[in-house]
Amino acid sequence: MTSPQNIRVQTFLILIVLLALAGGLASQPVVARPTNSLVLAGGLPQQAYQTYSEYGEKIEAARAVVLERMNQFPGLSVSVGINGQIIWAEGFGWADLEQRVPVRTTSRFRVGSVAKPMTAALLGLLYEEGKIDLDVTVQTYVANFPEKEYPITIRQLAGHLAGIRHYQGDEFLNSVYYATVSAGLPIFADDPLLFEPGTRYSYSSYAWNLLSAVIENVSSESFLEQMQSQVFEPLGMLDTTADQNEMIIADRVRPYVRDDDGKFRNAPHVDNSYKWAGGGFLSTAADLVKFGLAHMVPGFLEAETLDEWFTSQRTADGEETGYGIGWSVSGQDANRRVGHGGGSVGGTTTLGVYLDQGLVIAMVTNLSDSGGFPVDEIAEIFLR
Repeated sequence: MTSPQNIRVQTFLILIVLLALAGGLASQPVVARPTNSLVLAGGLPQQAYQTYSEYGEKIEAARAVVLERMNQFPGLSVSVGINGQIIWAEGFGWADLEQRVPVRTTSRFRVGSVAKPMTAALLGLLYEEGKIDLDVTVQTYVANFPEKEYPITIRQLAGHLAGIRHYQGDEFLNSVYYATVSAGLPIFADDPLLFEPGTRYSYSSYAWNLLSAVIENVSSESFLEQMQSQVFEPLGMLDTTADQNEMIIADRVRPYVRDDDGKFRNAPHVDNSYKWAGGGFLSTAADLVKFGLAHMVPGFLEAETLDEWFTSQRTADGEETGYGIGWSVSGQDANRRVGHGGGSVGGTTTLGVYLDQGLVIAMVTNLSDSGGFPVDEIAEIFLR
């Protein structure tokens, strides 16, 4: 039998918990909140939101822009952040067409090459700790990587100036499992350079695979462990993880391709273990916005690091490449923009960070080569 004293203690503890919850809720920004799922014309689901923020009219206008294009995608997720907080996150269409599972804000998509700025964040932390020097040769950290006709620096790898090749043939459809980062390097390690490093810009996901080996060799943790503990967890990116086929990953969407008749088909099976850093992560639009917001101001990375990461590299003859350290860069003065696109088998992604306007936009779909993202149109709405 419970004593009156125990009852009073239990009641007190319950009140403390309720007050703590109330305080926690009161401290959160008021944003668009999910309610239920609607079925739109044509059978497409849309996660409905009630809007309580000052951005309500702009969110509705942006939502209308998305809905006009939903016939182009099986599923789509969009998120927008302004001045340090996410003010809109919403899912549209299907995460799984066969099972009629709607896209939610927690649906995890293949984000392709947006893995590169994610990896660049970890590179920045190690750079600030003095563990990685951008201007030494790759063999300084990966001693068994074959020496080439010319030396390759870490900076050149990070800026697509190293002459390391990109995918060839059917390599983009690689379905082989690689147990470690190093195990995937032989795919390209013995191939000749495309040019003398520094003389040309040539996009290469494999260069970032090699960077992940550099990162792994300066730490006691694996590359994926470091990404989890040093980047994803500190930034609250709780729905971001490696696209590991053998794992059961909640809310992972089904990937699709479009056939010659315009119909959605299941994407071919691939295994992205050969390219975590170059394009092997799953994430959500909301997590990508969190990531972008963390790069708007110094904090996660130092001001000097952000400036260097967001400054276009140059070829040996002085021509700007439009790419810094893991980020595409454009604009100048009060209109600087950084970001990255991502294409994967069964996924297309874009992340745009408008540095001087405090705006971040992310869009993800479970469709290869989709294109058609109205990012600029949505940006115009929120920048009015």
